[in-house]
Formats: sequence, C-alpha cells, structure tokens
Amino acid sequence: MGRWHFTADAAVFRAAAGAHLAADPARNTSVLTLTEKADRLGWWTEPDGRVTGVVAVPRSGLPSLGVTTTEAARALELPDGDQPVELRGETAAVEAYLDAAGRPWTPLLRMRLYRLGALTPPDPAPAGRARHATEADLPLLAEWTTAFVRAIGEEPADDYTGMLTERLTEGRLHVWEAPAGRPVAMAAVSRTVEGQARVHLVYTPPADRGRGYAAGVTAAVSRAALAAGAAQVLLFTDLANPTSNALYRRLGYRPVTDHLGVRFTDG
Repeated sequence: MGRWHFTADAAVFRAAAGAHLAADPARNTSVLTLTEKADRLGWWTEPDGRVTGVVAVPRSGLPSLGVTTTEAARALELPDGDQPVELRGETAAVEAYLDAAGRPWTPLLRMRLYRLGALTPPDPAPAGRARHATEADLPLLAEWTTAFVRAIGEEPADDYTGMLTERLTEGRLHVWEAPAGRPVAMAAVSRTVEGQARVHLVYTPPADRGRGYAAGVTAAVSRAALAAGAAQVLLFTDLANPTSNALYRRLGYRPVTDHLGVRFTDG
C-alpha cells in the first residue's frame, strides 16, 4: 500500500517528487508555484517507489493537490493527524478526498486550467496599446487588484504594493493603455517554472469592459511569456464566467483540466 511523506524542505521535496512534477508541469502548476512558499510539501509513493501524488500546503490560502491519483487523494492526511480546512486540486482528486473523508464542505471555486496553443491576437485589435507597468501605475493597479480579489470571492489583503512591485520590476506586469494614455486593463504573468508560466491578474474595471482591452493585454503578456522562454503558457478561469472562458479560447487557449476548491464546515 502507498503512503504520504511530508517535508518543510523544498529541496527534499524536489529530490523526491521532481520527476513526477516535471512529467506534467501544466497540471502540477499550482504545486510548482507554491513549492518555495509552502509550510509543508507532500508526495505519495506507491509500493514500488513511484510518486503518484503531490500536495503543497502554503502558509496561507488553499492547500493544493497536483497530479494525484484518486487512491492517493482518498488517503490524504496531513502530518500530526491534521485535517485541511480547505483544499484545491483537480476535480476528480478533490472529489475522491471528499468521498473518503465524509466531511461537510462548501465549494469555494470551480475553475478550468487552460494551456496556450497557437496565440491568436484579437482581430480587430482593441484601440490603444500594451505596455509594461511603471511605478506611476502602482496606486491604480493596487486598487484594481483589490477589486479583482473581491470579484473572485476572496478577502483582499491590506496592501498589494510589494506583490505588484515584484512583478513590475521583473517586467511581468502589463497594462493596456487607451489612445489618450489612460490605463484601462492589466494582466500579469508568473515566473517561468519547469518551462511553464501562468497568466493571472487579468482585470478591466467595469466602466471599460466590452472594448476588447482584456483580450489585448492578455495577448501581450502571453506573447511576452513565450518570448522569455516559457514552453507552456497557462491560465485559470472561473467556470461560472462564460465571457472569460470564451475570450481565452479565442486567443488560442485550450482546456487542460477542471479544478475544484472547497472549504470544510466541520471546524
């Protein structure tokens, strides 16, 4: 019978589970993103030593399952007998855990992971142009980030300046600028890890929606990620938002797998 192993050391985790993570970095994107930020990292080994499941438990936020068999998910138990307060991962794996645990829960999110095929920029192109964000944009982008977090049903942090500055400094944060020079949309891309980068923070304020700005800035950051060497460009969408799902398909993104996030209500 297989078993879970846990460590707080990212290097130990990568040594044990690196081949499993690298075999499908797109489906393991959440765990790869969290590896350096997690309090605990876990991997499931089969009796023959093969790793067939991984999980990252960050300092805050949702613990995330990577590519994990239903058997491994059903057997998930955190160190010291802890039970997760929340859990996210591919829908089949999370549902296997829910079935085995028998704990009451409520859904937090239902998302779809997309991977870019051939990038197809919007045609006709929206008015304006994409550019890298600058320090002068930070107050506005911090407001937009707060609105974005609220829109996806999460509680915003007190300050996003540090997070945005990091992306800005590394050239990973773009805005779409209307012809008059006014920023009207933003998008960011993660650092490239195991050959994959993930688009996130795609936001247009309500008054400027419906003009193609989100498509323009998403195409721009996707192109920048490819130019920076990413072999795969990914993004998550809310399954309840048909507009964004249709938009990303038009840009050349193709579905990979669905994700479910839950909060347990027995705490």
